[in-house]
Amino acid sequence: MTNKNNLVITIGRQYGSGGRITGKNLAKELGIHFYDEEILKLTSEKSAIGETFFRLADEKAGNNILYKILDHVKPQLRKPSLDGNMVSPENLFRFQSEVIRSLAEEESACIIAGRCADYILSEAEMENVTLVRLFVYADMPTRIQRVMEVDKVDVKEAVRRIKKIDKERKDYYFYYAGKDWMDMTNYDLAINTSEIDLEQTAEVIKDYLRLKGYQPEEIAGSEKSEEEKESKP
Repeated sequence: MTNKNNLVITIGRQYGSGGRITGKNLAKELGIHFYDEEILKLTSEKSAIGETFFRLADEKAGNNILYKILDHVKPQLRKPSLDGNMVSPENLFRFQSEVIRSLAEEESACIIAGRCADYILSEAEMENVTLVRLFVYADMPTRIQRVMEVDKVDVKEAVRRIKKIDKERKDYYFYYAGKDWMDMTNYDLAINTSEIDLEQTAEVIKDYLRLKGYQPEEIAGSEKSEEEKESKP
């Protein structure tokens, strides 16, 4: 790769936009790791806190009013507390943030879906990490159709899920990042999947990576060669 920094692609995504599927397929094609709910398991293992706690708080805002009053000192980016209320939503977020930063430092390339990873890594200002922040969205008819097909539900239920999950993600992002989830200035590249399919979406992302100095073929080759070295006795 021309760019020697670790590459982390974060994907914010509207529910039903195809962002998660695109990220997963792209990671498979590039031969790198894709982290979505896998983040919850990794954080549970690192913190020794049950995975259920992280699932219950996953991409949902907390309810601590003082937490946002103290936003100017960025309490969400502090070290997690190891005593007191270890399982508060805010402390669980801190544990999760540590895992996200560790992945960025340790992996030569990976993709992370949601969970304020774009904000966490932007604030971390890691010199050896190139951060590519994506946001995938689509119009409502496209999203409804995708949710109906993937979740096997009717139109009414698809609309309900879209509104509910989008609101949760919007509130979560504002609570921890203090920013509007739908503000496209938070991202490097926003992709509308209403008029292109998910394979074409992946091609758009790969073209953008080339502009950033990464050749997709070399990303895959680099990751695979490292894994092969580790597997040799």
